[in-house]
Amino acid sequence: MTNSPHDPSFDRAMIDATLQLAQQHGWQRTSLVEAAREAGLPLARVRQRFPFKAMILLYLNRHIDEAALCGERYGTTVRERLFDLLMRRFDAMQDYRAGLCAVMHTLPRDPALAAFLAATTMESLRWIADAAGLECRGLGGIIRQNALLALWSRTIVSWEKDSSPDLTTTMQTLDQALTRAERLGLLKAASSHHLSDSPLQDEGGLPDYVAPKDEDEIL
Repeated sequence: MTNSPHDPSFDRAMIDATLQLAQQHGWQRTSLVEAAREAGLPLARVRQRFPFKAMILLYLNRHIDEAALCGERYGTTVRERLFDLLMRRFDAMQDYRAGLCAVMHTLPRDPALAAFLAATTMESLRWIADAAGLECRGLGGIIRQNALLALWSRTIVSWEKDSSPDLTTTMQTLDQALTRAERLGLLKAASSHHLSDSPLQDEGGLPDYVAPKDEDEIL
């Protein structure tokens, strides 16, 4: 393992050590200094990369996003693609299950952490929504994104209690929630969505950027 704070193995080692301690002692009693020592990482570099403890969860969330968004996406409808992408998130979370559950148990007593995680989760779900081809523009888009957040929040409670190796209960909860959202008309497809392994290239920019149709629009 290299000691560069920007090396992926550095982040993984620190994330693993921190969540292992959270599993054993609870999130609030977990110290970054202790986690760095457990991982055998230099404190100065850990301090540079993770200035506060919640940064561990931010970088873990990005890792989970990457796992969900990489590779081919399956499904011909928004509902099918959302199911695929969201289950990929849960699959990636399984490796950190015990530690993440310890964090979740802390949230009712730590409103600042709860607000921080709500913001990072919402940002992740915007990427998921765009990758699935969900219409996210305008007031209707805001409503659909918030519905997706509510759907995710309900399903993650099921995931926390799901002890099955294949996450059967989680899949059932997600499927039911998506069915309900579809029935309520909350899964409208974006008109410009293209099925592709690389949505950034197809759309000409980041998910919240709409490329102009022709040069006249930018003059």
